[in-house]
Amino acid sequence: MSRHRTGARSSRRKRGLIRRFGIVFPVAVVAAIAVIGVAVGAEIFAPGTSAFSAIQALEAVPGSRTMTLLEAEREQLITMTAAARTLDVVAKPKLASPAQVALANPTPTTGTGTGGIIYVASTPPDPHSAQAIAYNMMASFGFSPTTYFGCLLDLWNRESGWVYDAENPSGAYGIPQALPGSKMASAGADWQTNPATQIRWGLGYIKAIYGTPCGAWSFELANGYY
Repeated sequence: MSRHRTGARSSRRKRGLIRRFGIVFPVAVVAAIAVIGVAVGAEIFAPGTSAFSAIQALEAVPGSRTMTLLEAEREQLITMTAAARTLDVVAKPKLASPAQVALANPTPTTGTGTGGIIYVASTPPDPHSAQAIAYNMMASFGFSPTTYFGCLLDLWNRESGWVYDAENPSGAYGIPQALPGSKMASAGADWQTNPATQIRWGLGYIKAIYGTPCGAWSFELANGYY
């Protein structure tokens, strides 16, 4: 009776151990194999190994993220190239002719007319200067300002610098350097201080003696006085 019980208990104990460890043991074995596999895989597929290069090659196959990025860059390059080829030169830049440059930037020039008279081109003077007074007064003496002002400008630049009280040791005075200066009293009593009075007398003198300011300027160049 006691033996039978003892055997039964032993048999039950064995069946409990089998139930307890029958599932756990295979799981433990599988887990151990997985750990070993991960360790070996990490070593094999480490960067720089041939296996890692193989992975990179696999990523380059169509459908991978790397291939998608490369394809996007290629499409963008194609689009930019096509756009660049559509650019056309609408028109060649136009260069101004020498005549247009001269009109835009007028500068005094000289030329010789009939009778050896020298003509000087010039632009209108500062409106608040003695030159402006002469420029505006010339037409009343029959001188076209656009034709003759350049000559008058050079003439009185040399004689007096357009200074109304310029005086020469010889006795010549004023803008036109009248000799003596008192001659200009015929144009006005204020001949000593008024540029307009001096210019009026000077233009009358030029017209009577030389015909035009350019005639007077040509004589000045040849003789040193007028």
